[in-house]
Amino acid sequence: MGDILGSERNDVPAWSQGGALSRGASLSIPNLITLGRILLVPVLVWAIASGEMRIAFVLFLAAGVSDAVDGFLAKRFGMATALGAYLDPLADKAMLVSIYVALAVIGAIPLWLVILVVSRDIMIVSAVILSWLVDKPVPLKPLLVSKLNTVAQIVLALLVIAALGFDFDAQLAIVGLMALVAVLTLLSVAFYVAEWVRHMNALDTGH
Repeated sequence: MGDILGSERNDVPAWSQGGALSRGASLSIPNLITLGRILLVPVLVWAIASGEMRIAFVLFLAAGVSDAVDGFLAKRFGMATALGAYLDPLADKAMLVSIYVALAVIGAIPLWLVILVVSRDIMIVSAVILSWLVDKPVPLKPLLVSKLNTVAQIVLALLVIAALGFDFDAQLAIVGLMALVAVLTLLSVAFYVAEWVRHMNALDTGH
C-alpha cells in the first residue's frame, strides 16, 4: 500500500483532498488497477483462511505495489479522477480490514485488536457522514499519528503472515507491534474526535 504509507488517503473524504481531480467517472488506468486490488481481497482472504500464507504474503505485496503504481500514474500523468479518490481508500480499507478479520478468524491475532481497528474506521466514517447530514461537512486531514497507525497495521499484518508462511518465530516483535497498533489507534481516534468536535463547535458559534 504505497499511498497508504505516504498520505493515507483512506481517511480523507474525496471532497477534502487538495489538487486537481477530473470530475468524470471514467475508468482510467489507475482506477482499473484499484478495482483489481479490490477484486484481490477475497482471494487474499481465501489464502489466509486456507493456510496458504506464502500465497497471501505475495498477494499482499502485490497489492502494495499496485497501490504505489496507481498512485504514481494518477499524480505523474494527471490521471487522478473523482472516482479514483473514492475507489482508492475503499480498496485500502477493504484490504486491511479483511486481512485483520481473516487473521483473527484463524487465531493469528487477537479479536480485541481487530475490534479496535475496525471500530476506529467505523467511528471516523460515522462522524464524516453525520457532518454531511447536518450540512456541516468536516474536511478531515490525514494526521501524523494516523499515518503511523496505518504503517504499523501494515507491518504487523505482513509480519504475521510472513511468520506463518515461512515458519519463523517473530512472537516478540508481533506482540510489540500489536501494542503499538493499539496505542496509535486509540490516539488516532482521540485526535480525530477532537478535530471533529472543534469543527462542529466552530460552525455553531459562527467562526
